[in-house]
Amino acid sequence: MAKQSIAKRKQETESSPREVRGKAQSAAPNLDRLIHERLRLGIISALAANESLSFSDLKSLMNTTDGNLSVHARKLEEAGYIACTKYFEGRLPKTEYKLTATGRRALENYLSHMETLIRQMKAT
Repeated sequence: MAKQSIAKRKQETESSPREVRGKAQSAAPNLDRLIHERLRLGIISALAANESLSFSDLKSLMNTTDGNLSVHARKLEEAGYIACTKYFEGRLPKTEYKLTATGRRALENYLSHMETLIRQMKAT
């Protein structure tokens, strides 16, 4: 009998995998899929911590190729999350990126949703 009551209590306090999955899925649709990708999240985060960064700085920080950084930065720029300024320094072309107000709000929302997911998972 003691084994049955222990097992019953354990069953009452544990969430089933279906319940855990349901809680995670309820918050998951709120995640910004554009930011959720690893490299784009890295770009947005780096720009949130700095006033601006050059293409070379971002490439070095993200440890990626020119093409990969260019593609992901363009997606963020098209969404209005970052602003790109191109200019010449002497004869050398320079590209500089800044986080926009829209991008900062998107990052804050993304982080809020991730925190909600983490709290839900810890509560189960």
